[in-house]
Amino acid sequence: MKLKTVIFAAAFTLPLLLNAQNAGSLSVKAHPGRAGVFLDGKYLGPAQNFGVARTYAVPAGDHELKLVDPRYEDITTKITVVSGKKLKVSESLKALPEPKGPFGSIRTQHPDKFAAVYVWDKYMGHVDEFSNSSQVLQLPVGEYRVRIVPASGPPVEQMVKLEAGKTVIVK
Repeated sequence: MKLKTVIFAAAFTLPLLLNAQNAGSLSVKAHPGRAGVFLDGKYLGPAQNFGVARTYAVPAGDHELKLVDPRYEDITTKITVVSGKKLKVSESLKALPEPKGPFGSIRTQHPDKFAAVYVWDKYMGHVDEFSNSSQVLQLPVGEYRVRIVPASGPPVEQMVKLEAGKTVIVK
């Protein structure tokens, strides 16, 4: 019985150890800090939390890194992550012109506070940035498709109509 347990434990942990040996980490310091970090098209999360750069475990090798914030021009660059090493990236995004009003507001609610929020498939931020009355996503009046994509579980999608000075909650 003990031999079966040892074999099972080895079979279970060996792939995890091999995978850990083929991984490095990525730390992104970005201005603005709320920029979304995308690796090979997959959303990892925000660049920073409360001014501290977040670190993400990523497979070793060549990748495409994209930083996105709706108020700034996207930055896309190629990076190489080395197994067992931390790659530190520092970037400043260039501000876009401010949009014209009138504006309506979107609030988001979801258990995954770092779930990505998209409007018409464009990344806007994460749920926690738009989750209370003093933190909302302001957009010009009109109709929008809003999608919340958590790290696990199904996405939430909702069509909303924004009216001047009013708030719509997406959950």
